[in-house]
This record gives sequence, C-alpha cells and structure tokens, in this order.
Amino acid sequence: MKKILLFLAIGLFVVSCKNEKETTEEKVEDVKKEMAYTSIGMEINDADALSSKRMMEHYKGMKAGDTVPAKMKAKIVEVCSKKGCWMTLDMDGENKVMVKFKDYGFFMPLGAEGEVVVNGKAFVTETPVDELRHYAEDAGKSKEEIEAITEPKLEYRFEADGVLLKTE
Repeated sequence: MKKILLFLAIGLFVVSCKNEKETTEEKVEDVKKEMAYTSIGMEINDADALSSKRMMEHYKGMKAGDTVPAKMKAKIVEVCSKKGCWMTLDMDGENKVMVKFKDYGFFMPLGAEGEVVVNGKAFVTETPVDELRHYAEDAGKSKEEIEAITEPKLEYRFEADGVLLKTE
C-alpha cells in the first residue's frame, strides 16, 4: 500500500512539474513580442492601439478645442531635425498628425523612422502663422517656403506621454 501511495505521489509531482514548464515557455514568447519596440517616455504597451485610419475617423468628428484620450499606431513622416522635440505621423496617406511630447519630458531620436505607437491625448487646434513658420524652420524648409506661410491652419495634434518605436 505504501508503494502505491509513493508511486502516485511521484506521478503527481512529475505531472505538476510538466505543466509549470509549459507556462514558462508561453511567458518567454510574450516577452519576446513586447521587445520589438523601444520605449520612450512613459512606459506603455501596444495593446488596444487604434490603427491610424481608425484614429483619423475620430479626428474627423472633432472640432477645434476637442480632446480625447487615445493610443494609436502610425508611421513616422518626419522628426524635428534640431532635437527631436516633435514628429509628424501619416494617418491615411492624405492627413498628418503633429505629435509633441508631454511637458517636453522626452524627445525622439533624430533619425527615427518606421512605425510607432503613441499614447496620450488627441486634439484639434488652429495653429498660428508664427508657430507654423517655426516648425517649417525646424524641418529645414527654405526661406521662401517659410515666408509663403501666411494663414493659420486647422491641424490634428497629439500630446504623447509615451511612445513605442518599432525596432527591427
């Protein structure tokens, strides 16, 4: 009788160890998926991030002064060439979103390109001429292009508190 109980105990021990090993392997795979990004600013993840086209639908329903918390994926078009203090993202091939970083708390790498996930708040604003000229100057535009800016512009904006930059 003691041998049967010992055999059952050993069998139970082996089975319980086997299940633990499978759980560990699944966790390692999850970590590898998350490591496909470089985190900048507040630590965020890519779960529940809207596609840029889906986010553009939200922007089109907004008017100047509206703000909505959001997380979205998009492709970088341009990064501030002086210090990485802003970037523009392509939303749908026609529209772009200007992204600044909360409280000037972090910057993007100057050569950043590819896909990003941004978390923060989306809003629509009217940008004054002097600010538009400043951005054009930061982007390295010619003097003629800068002087051609004469009217304020209604723009889609985003204030990010965290960014995930996709790495290869």
